[in-house]
Amino acid sequence: MVDILKMDGFDDAIIGVQENIQPKIVYDLWKMVEILNEEGMSTEDALDHIGYNITSTYVGETTPIIVDTKKTLEDIVSM
Repeated sequence: MVDILKMDGFDDAIIGVQENIQPKIVYDLWKMVEILNEEGMSTEDALDHIGYNITSTYVGETTPIIVDTKKTLEDIVSM
């Protein structure tokens, strides 16, 4: 059995699994923000929380992937 790291409280933000030697759960950033909004956090605070406490944390090969589903390739190229 393969170990997959799952983030507590964000099951509704799961959008899939990265297929690889070490599979990883893939989360939608904006669904995560919605979950935190429902818990009373503003969008700005939710993004700060996710950026500081989640996306900046590396816990090894099983670290989940968070996808910004609103950002396009054009947004990235123009950075």
